[in-house]
Amino acid sequence: MVFGTTRPNPAQWIGYAFGRALPASMRDWVANDLTGRNRVLRHLLRSLAPFLPIFAAFVVLLPGALWLRGATVLLGVLLALFYSAAYMNQNRAKRLQQHGLPADLENEARRARHTAERAAYLATHRG
Repeated sequence: MVFGTTRPNPAQWIGYAFGRALPASMRDWVANDLTGRNRVLRHLLRSLAPFLPIFAAFVVLLPGALWLRGATVLLGVLLALFYSAAYMNQNRAKRLQQHGLPADLENEARRARHTAERAAYLATHRG
């Protein structure tokens, strides 16, 4: 089955960042987004999108000096990035399944590297 390489528009991408599924015509784009090069950076940036309104509210509504409000936002960003990184693989698997793709999908280069590592391990340690 071949799907288009259509990219999501800004509204669709925001929905995607908040956990909504994209149309089937964008399945190739989703697969590349979740398994392609720079997938970790894209995941971390995408995971911050839902927090942007909260961070903006911190800056505007919290009392105190601007540096203190900025430090509060920085702490929130660091905490969000920590949890996002900690649950990256589970989130990736869920998103892949949500879009009708195998949860263990990998890009070709990574799959070839894992296969070579497994073959080398088995050749060395098979007894």
